[in-house]
Amino acid sequence: MTRGLILEGGAMRGMFTCGVLDVFMEENIHFDAGAGISAGALFGINYKSKQIGRGVRYTKKYCKDWRFCSFKSLIKTGDLYGVDFCYHTIPDELDPFDRETFKADPFEFYVGATNLENGEVVFHKCTDGGPNDVSWLQASASMPAVSRFVHVDGYTLLDGGIICPIPYEFVEGLGLDKNVAVLTQPETYVKHKTKAGLIYKTALRKYPDIAKIMDNRHNHYNEMTAAIKEREAAGKLFVIRPPEALGIKRTENNPDELERVYQMGRSEALKRLPELKEYLAN
Repeated sequence: MTRGLILEGGAMRGMFTCGVLDVFMEENIHFDAGAGISAGALFGINYKSKQIGRGVRYTKKYCKDWRFCSFKSLIKTGDLYGVDFCYHTIPDELDPFDRETFKADPFEFYVGATNLENGEVVFHKCTDGGPNDVSWLQASASMPAVSRFVHVDGYTLLDGGIICPIPYEFVEGLGLDKNVAVLTQPETYVKHKTKAGLIYKTALRKYPDIAKIMDNRHNHYNEMTAAIKEREAAGKLFVIRPPEALGIKRTENNPDELERVYQMGRSEALKRLPELKEYLAN
């Protein structure tokens, strides 16, 4: 029997995901393969490197540092989330990412990013946590209008959530028997049309088709969550999601709020643990 893991993005809503994944690691819940989008990718790598607590730890410690996330960073570097600080200084120096464990762990982890040239999502298998993997992680989490385009492996990429906010179809396509999704919105959430359409059109003026996709992203998201609910009701997918809206800003820099959402993730995972173990066992 094989197991798949599906991780939604959502910027700092990802603290919920961190809490869930830390419980999975503490309880020795293993998966064979999985995929993450945006924050789901950035925090999901800690599951493969087996670093319990790392995601919430460095986020709380550096969330007020302008190099981590700030308009100062956006003005100085072109990225709201500072690339050098987030993708190099933190994992290489301040809170080291365990690349050796990452490489040795058999869990196959994919990250998805949007190909701006054709409007399709591209998935990359992370193998060693090295520079190429890091570029794909950056691409997956590079939010439109506040991030530079990422060029890697011949692609021009941005946030995977533009096309595929929840990579359940990709994971299903891997042929796994039991799939578990960690979402960052409650069951009752309905996404509405963005009010930033003009901003996206300006930022994506070289890629007008992507701007049109952004304009219709709310409908696509709602269709995806409806399909997920159908799979969940049929027993084909196990879903862990917040019991209520997380109420956290996408760029939250209050450590107490980050901790609160992290603890919500832990609490929900612990509450659902008996059901999860039964689902995975049968």
